[in-house]
Amino acid sequence: MSTLTRRRLLAAAAAAATTLALAACGDDDDGGGSTSGAAVSDADVQAALNNGGDLTVWAWEPTLKQVLVKFQQAYPKVKINLVNAGTGNDQYTALQNAIAAGSGIPDVAQLEYYALPQFALAKSVTDLNGFGADALKDRYTPGPWASVHSGKGIYGLPMDSGPMALFYNKEVFDKHGIAVPATWAEYLDAARKLHRADPKAYITSDTGDAGFTTSMIWQAGGKPYQVDGTNVTINFSDPGSTEFVTTWQTLISEKLLAPIAPWTDQWFQGMSNGSIASLATGAWMPANFTSSAPSGSGKWRVAPLPQWQAGAKASAENGGSSLAIPEKSTAKTLAYGFLRYAAEGEGVQIRVDNGAFPATTAQLRSPAFLGAEFKYFGGQKANEIFAQSAQDVVGGWSYLPFQVYANSIFNDTVGKAYVSSTKLADGLKAWQEQSAKYGTEQGFTVK
Repeated sequence: MSTLTRRRLLAAAAAAATTLALAACGDDDDGGGSTSGAAVSDADVQAALNNGGDLTVWAWEPTLKQVLVKFQQAYPKVKINLVNAGTGNDQYTALQNAIAAGSGIPDVAQLEYYALPQFALAKSVTDLNGFGADALKDRYTPGPWASVHSGKGIYGLPMDSGPMALFYNKEVFDKHGIAVPATWAEYLDAARKLHRADPKAYITSDTGDAGFTTSMIWQAGGKPYQVDGTNVTINFSDPGSTEFVTTWQTLISEKLLAPIAPWTDQWFQGMSNGSIASLATGAWMPANFTSSAPSGSGKWRVAPLPQWQAGAKASAENGGSSLAIPEKSTAKTLAYGFLRYAAEGEGVQIRVDNGAFPATTAQLRSPAFLGAEFKYFGGQKANEIFAQSAQDVVGGWSYLPFQVYANSIFNDTVGKAYVSSTKLADGLKAWQEQSAKYGTEQGFTVK
């Protein structure tokens, strides 16, 4: 499940990360055990798995526990210590501290896609091209595969993905004669119609979230972040950003969004009782409906994400993580063997069976996966919609090499538009300016 839309990350950890990044840009030390000088073959990786050894894996994703059980049955000489060093910011802070100290560094680390660039720029994680990872391109869907790249380097293997879809309460929509919106303009009309019919009901809730905002701009074709090494451009006046702002400002101004923070009891209650009638988010969401809004079972359905342009087929990612190998790991070949198993091999199906949403094309094309019926969604084959969304993710998106910091100041900039008279466009401008100021202070060339 995504944590991208759930956390407010602290600026202190980001400052440490980007300071290390800029220091590392001029450091050519490969850290020992680097694969940059010679390729490691599949035979080398298999030999390492057969010979065994010890690995430390830092990750919070729960289905990895089941993966480890099967992995160690297949490779009994490999001993893995799975450590939950905290989710998101907590783990990133611990990882940066270990890197700075030069000790206690894990062999494998879970890194969300938006956080991976700062570790890649810092040369804190291994370029997997030395293991032939570039040959795996066609095994992953476009969005996650693009997200593990920095320049020509591949700095992780996609573990899961969050292609977006529209989850909606069919019972509520039918009651008020609301058609499933195919465009965001229709979504706005639906929001008005619903709130007029029932002032206590809202089309969705939104109190301001960095991950959701950037995903929506991504789907609109926006490219506010352009990154070339330490040269960064930030521009929230591009057409995609403007298109999102125009629609979302109307929803805010007309008070058509429920002022309920996500992941709270009130949020799940709203989805259970119909006062929150839809949710645009990643394909990892179904398990959360089942566990936290059980009384909504049978009432909800899934539809393709509304489009910014009628007749278009565009989507975006919202959430998802990679598995990466820290550059200072002393067991890189063995670690890569684990990455292949967990993120591309047998471990993928194990994770899917336990509720994860895959980034791999094999699973997304599987008749069994596509044909799975979701009881919560009235027996709907929702994976068909999610899989198509994964194929429709708009290309060319980039995150900042200090996105962790940028997300941490979202509430103080863009977030004001949801709770005050600040306009959304002004909030984005402030976010742009403060992010640019921070990047410049950290040594980036920001335009």
